[in-house]
Amino acid sequence: MTEPAAPTAGPLSFGPFTVTPRERLVTREGVALPLGTKAFDTLIALMSRPNEVVSKWDLMALVWPGMAVEEANLRFHVAALRKVLGDGKDGARYITTLSGRGYCFVAPISQTVIPAERRPASRMELPPVKLPNRLQRMVGRDEVVAAISDRLITSRFVTIVGPGGVGKTAVAVAVAHDLLETFADAAHFVDLAALSDPDLVITSILLMLGLPAQTDDPMPALLTHLRDKRMLLILDNCEHVIAAAAPLAAEIFHAAPHVHILATSREALRVEGEQVYRLAPLAVPPDGAGLTAAVAQTYPALQLFLERAAAGGAQIALDDGNAAIVAGICRRLDGMALAIELAAGRVEAYGLEQTAALLDERLNLLWQGQRTAPPRQKTLQATLDWSYGLLSDIERLVLRRLAVFAGHFTIDAALEVVPDDRVDRAGLFDAIDSLVAKSMVAPRPIGAMMRYRLLDTTRAYLLEIEPDDAALAARHASYYRRWLEQAGTTWATVPSADERAIHFSALHNVRAALDWCFGANGDAGIGVALAAAAAPIFLAMSLLIECRRWSERALLAIDPSTHGGAEEMHIQAALGLTLMFTRGSSEAARGALSRSLAIAEARGDAPNQLQLLGRMHIFHERMGQFDAALGYARQSLTVAETLGDAASIGLAHSLLGVSLHLAGEHRDALNMLEAAWQGPGTERISTVHGFDHRNRAGISLARELWLQGRPGDARQLARQTVAEAAQMDHPITLCIALIWLVSIDLWSGELDDAEESIDHFIAHAESHSMGPYLAVGRGVKGELAIRRGDAAGGVETIRACLRELHDAGYELLTTTFNIALVQGLLALGQVEQSARLIDDAISLVEQSGDNLYVPELLRMRAKVLLSLPEPNTGEAETCLMQSLQRSRDKGAKAWELRASIDLAQLLAERRRGKEAKRLLQPALEGFVEDSETADIRTAKELLAIL
Repeated sequence: MTEPAAPTAGPLSFGPFTVTPRERLVTREGVALPLGTKAFDTLIALMSRPNEVVSKWDLMALVWPGMAVEEANLRFHVAALRKVLGDGKDGARYITTLSGRGYCFVAPISQTVIPAERRPASRMELPPVKLPNRLQRMVGRDEVVAAISDRLITSRFVTIVGPGGVGKTAVAVAVAHDLLETFADAAHFVDLAALSDPDLVITSILLMLGLPAQTDDPMPALLTHLRDKRMLLILDNCEHVIAAAAPLAAEIFHAAPHVHILATSREALRVEGEQVYRLAPLAVPPDGAGLTAAVAQTYPALQLFLERAAAGGAQIALDDGNAAIVAGICRRLDGMALAIELAAGRVEAYGLEQTAALLDERLNLLWQGQRTAPPRQKTLQATLDWSYGLLSDIERLVLRRLAVFAGHFTIDAALEVVPDDRVDRAGLFDAIDSLVAKSMVAPRPIGAMMRYRLLDTTRAYLLEIEPDDAALAARHASYYRRWLEQAGTTWATVPSADERAIHFSALHNVRAALDWCFGANGDAGIGVALAAAAAPIFLAMSLLIECRRWSERALLAIDPSTHGGAEEMHIQAALGLTLMFTRGSSEAARGALSRSLAIAEARGDAPNQLQLLGRMHIFHERMGQFDAALGYARQSLTVAETLGDAASIGLAHSLLGVSLHLAGEHRDALNMLEAAWQGPGTERISTVHGFDHRNRAGISLARELWLQGRPGDARQLARQTVAEAAQMDHPITLCIALIWLVSIDLWSGELDDAEESIDHFIAHAESHSMGPYLAVGRGVKGELAIRRGDAAGGVETIRACLRELHDAGYELLTTTFNIALVQGLLALGQVEQSARLIDDAISLVEQSGDNLYVPELLRMRAKVLLSLPEPNTGEAETCLMQSLQRSRDKGAKAWELRASIDLAQLLAERRRGKEAKRLLQPALEGFVEDSETADIRTAKELLAIL
């Protein structure tokens, strides 16, 4: 690179600007401009080659000699230089960019002498920079620091606002260190935390700047000193002296145009020029199953916890098993940096699980932090004492009462619960506004409505101050009872998980109210009503264990005088459904559902009769009592037609369509299921009955399409229903869709797809304590093992599965597993056992009405007969003809094809190939063109050799 001629040491002028290289100063009409060190070096480098293109590489070498830097650094400083010079405004052009080549200084330059009267006065040397040390590593705040730095450079006055312990000071210090070069090391940190007298704020600033503080009114001297200075001034912890700090900051901002102010406070200063940056807590993983260690480590809150725990001597090997524990701790602490650091410091002494347990029992506000921490941050108690002490009496009272809310609450809820003769509604509004401004209450928009919450640490602190206010708790519980009753069935009719989340944000308050109602000093009467009103939300979220627990507690507490009322009806209905899905089709579940249906009938409550007939239908279906289930489905259609609305009729069509499908009445089932899937009243999702019946109709329709010769359409519809069920975020509905999707995959011979779906099914069943479904999942795994050649392992797995399902009273899939078990026993050569089993299975179907599989059972009996030591081919042929005829009569083309394949093979072996071909060809032609399944492939291969 050719070295440029050194610029003259005297002042240089261009346009209205004067550059004094020796003093590293740029002025406009005698006023110094705010120009950083590297921006000034860039200007000098360009001016040393006027009207020449300086490549970006040469320019970086001149500005950062001996250093490797990113091109983005150069672009940043060129942009800053142009902004200060006003390049491009009113036709002024000083620096041009030549794309792909570099930059060029194009303004005429002259050497000038500055008249004495306009020469800038010598600048007073400021004391050395005074900043606290920055953290060696600050977790999860890089983007925040960059954003605040950019805003501070452009707007000059930024206040970082947030609750105590969120990390405001650490971020401010990091910003100051990052900008030291920009401000030529003129950065000064003023810690106001130790001040008790607001009049000492200005004195602290004067002392930090090395100025005398001896006059009664030091403000003019301070402003005069700062007027031509370029510096960064950090005012830390302004909240308790805000009355003095806010106007002082505003005065400096207006009087000293080159001073940039960075303040931290638990509330905004609210003065002209201020830009507020609200510092959020560190991000934590959402509450939910399936969190892996790899995903957990991407969240800053968990990173901080692990680093601080390790620094304290704890050895945590994060894995998929303990990731949820760490995530739970961080969520419990709301992602607050100070709280996380304090909790992490206990892991070495207590271990990870015990630390989590201690937090669940009681947030320990007295755990000690680092010895070097400021007094207000040595414990959570000290931090909260500091914040609470800054509030007015009315603010403290309102804040204590807001602690009755667990999680988010609306302003409407606060207006109903908080006011009494000590706090009126107007005072409440003012207090909440102030508490939000002071970061004691956190606002959050959910949907179109603003909601509020206290951090868990704040709430725990307040509940220790005023642990029990029975009147307040009763108002809280009564409010949520009324609110749930007004919401009614809309819990389950919103079309997506995101929309339901708007309502579900109240769930924590419902739980807290139930806890109080059924506690030692609670009101059981309110609790019973609240449990009845809350059941739909628990069912809509598939919170089955919780719904069962509250229903059982409510039934124990119900007043005998209210037996037979609406509340008992709803609670018994919820209990019956949750028992059925968590403990199987027990007598306790039957009793609860029967009692609820009897109450509905006695009350003439047709809508609830329909709901309960639906639950009785699926109860008997799961019990393997298919004829009884069909009877309840027919009753439901009668009730629905009485009600007359499309949604009720759609529900009844779903129930009847499923029963007809399982009864093997395929043509009638197809009509009913199509009406339930696409007919009037099916536009919106509804899980008010425990799961979405439209979705269940859709997956049942997919099975019917497969059986009736449309496998491509069936697989497409099945995957659509599973995708819709997943979007609902409703595990029962999703499990129903998945298990019947698995059946289609198994019928089609798509074993890998079936295994993927059953793994998904098992994961959801396990995370929501749906015991019978776990056994079902293991049974399918056994069937897959048999189909893949591990007959011994598969048979043992299915036998264990059937024992578990029998004990739980779950017989819905007994015939399916019996067929798979017969196949496994035949593969093992255990023909006599398979013969006994197939006869028992056929007898069971004749008793229960599970006629869907009659053609398959007859076909399997033929296989058994042909596997005997002395094959009975004549009776086997008869069984296959019966299977074939039954399939044709009912319209089950898929079963017809299977029977035709087996019969054609038998005929071919008996030298009746032409007859076999005449039998098989029309069965194959009954499928939609381009259909593809394992059976179709087998049929085509067989036809090719006949």
